[in-house]
Amino acid sequence: MPLFAVVRIKGTVNVRHDMRITMDLLNVRRKFWASVVPGTDSYMGMLEKVKDFVTYGEIDRETLKLLILKRGVTKNGERITEEVIRRNTNYGGIDEFVDALISEKVKLSDFNWIKPYFRLTPPKGGFKKSTKRPFSDGGELGYRGSSINELLRRMI
Repeated sequence: MPLFAVVRIKGTVNVRHDMRITMDLLNVRRKFWASVVPGTDSYMGMLEKVKDFVTYGEIDRETLKLLILKRGVTKNGERITEEVIRRNTNYGGIDEFVDALISEKVKLSDFNWIKPYFRLTPPKGGFKKSTKRPFSDGGELGYRGSSINELLRRMI
């Protein structure tokens, strides 16, 4: 099962309560927050439910490494670096840590010292299409496959 990156595109106003709860479970409580979730059936059901508020797709190794190094934060506000990973895990560095995440030997939620979300900026150059339409229909919302990596790189 691949890892999925989830990015919230729409804000918090006029969101139904059940959608808000689902986005809380996905750790995307605010606009332009991102999280990484496994591709299990339960997560896929949650993503399908909130597809009108978020965009998601399969994240690759390099983008995940960039996301953790540039936007990853510990619970006490410290940036995640090679030294922080060596100190708090059994991994020798960021490359081993990312490989373990991609191969699903561990999950980000296994490490309670890492915040489960990444606070991103709006994409450089803006959104290329409408934020009110699904990706398959010429918009930005919903499932976008591996092109989530290009969007994440512009938002990091």
